Amino acid sequence: MAALSFTWGLLSLAGMIIAFFPCLGSLNWINIPFAAIGLLISYISVNTASPQDKSKASAGVVLCSIAVVLGIIRLIAGFGVV
Repeated sequence: MAALSFTWGLLSLAGMIIAFFPCLGSLNWINIPFAAIGLLISYISVNTASPQDKSKASAGVVLCSIAVVLGIIRLIAGFGVV
């Protein structure tokens, strides 16, 4: 489950980076819920992971939360459309 949360975090971060390009900002409307689901999965994974897998699960939490926060900032800056 820790590998899933880490992979989900990487995918949400990649989607957030793509959404920073001009005219692709509306992709954040898809990426923010995707990253929020990944954040929930990562939190569950942190609580259930073995001690050696906690680092991957924690990295998933960090990556998903970065994607959510920066995606919201991008939506605010682009007025949710651009």
